Amino acid sequence: MKRFVILGGGYGGLTVAHKLLEGELPDDTVVVLIDRMPYQGLKTEYYALVAGTSSDVELRVAFPSDPRLIIMYGEVTDVDLDAKQIQMAGQDPLDYEWLVVALGCTDKYHGIDGAELYSNSIQTFSATRKTYLALNDVKPYGQINIVGGGLSGVEVASELRESRPDLNIRIIDRGPSILSAFPGKLQEFVSSWFIEHEVEMRGHVSLHKLEEGALYDLNNTSPILSDVTVWTAGIQPVALVQRMNLPKDNQGRLIINELHQLPDYNEVFIVGDCASLPFSPSAQAAEGQGAQVAEVMQAIWAGKTPKLGKIKLKGVLGSLGKKSGFGLMGKTPMMGRIPRVMKSGVLWMSKRHFG
Repeated sequence: MKRFVILGGGYGGLTVAHKLLEGELPDDTVVVLIDRMPYQGLKTEYYALVAGTSSDVELRVAFPSDPRLIIMYGEVTDVDLDAKQIQMAGQDPLDYEWLVVALGCTDKYHGIDGAELYSNSIQTFSATRKTYLALNDVKPYGQINIVGGGLSGVEVASELRESRPDLNIRIIDRGPSILSAFPGKLQEFVSSWFIEHEVEMRGHVSLHKLEEGALYDLNNTSPILSDVTVWTAGIQPVALVQRMNLPKDNQGRLIINELHQLPDYNEVFIVGDCASLPFSPSAQAAEGQGAQVAEVMQAIWAGKTPKLGKIKLKGVLGSLGKKSGFGLMGKTPMMGRIPRVMKSGVLWMSKRHFG
């Protein structure tokens, strides 16, 4: 039996599985999905889990049940591309005919001393649970520092403000403003929300060191005190991909061809945060790739030449607590209640695999 193996049950990997199972598989082929967890964790909503405003079970999505699908659980430690074999911790190697690498990302610490050791992550379900415990064990009027003023940092800060109005919350960024990748109008709207809700924004901070209870800025001799520090200041592909000696872009993501394949290993597809794409990593991009990988395989199995169009992203939505939000649809900024309602709708559809 030939194996079509998918590494990672996140947005991209699970989309590949669903789309393949919606069609016809060759009689001699089975889909194998490998993940550490027995369900998908909705990563775009981890900010709510970390703040305690959504429970663990609310952010789980069951894997599909289908006789053509085998689900395996474990930690993938290596991939031998030449031998077409997957290594897993404590398990026998697994051979594959086709492979999708959709393992996502991990935090990028930019070489800052102590950053990994003394900050808390929201990159995995397990890490987010631990960060939730750390944040919610902080005593009243404690100081929380969120490093990184991008979308993730903003959502964590705003959700935590609603969950713990007693805490002192600060967003730290090396740039002059939060949401630097967004239009000025959106930056001003979110900044106004933070001012109204007493969330401090500190820009132009060049961190060079973290210690227990303190962060150090090259531009200031006084330490920035912290009871808990949350890291949202950048991502990079997982360690397994980092170790692959293959062409990569300047962000460490694997170079792929127009069919999402490794140029030298056309039986291997790279999906999501590990793939070099012309836009920033996102759930939308991963799902778009996942759907196209299924298209490619269905064409190959049908003896046809795969032809793909461009992946079209619908925009970006962010939350400011449960009642307000912001978004960017094309070049049109959205602010207030409507983008927040739209984000809730997207979450509802994600839970039901509607896109």
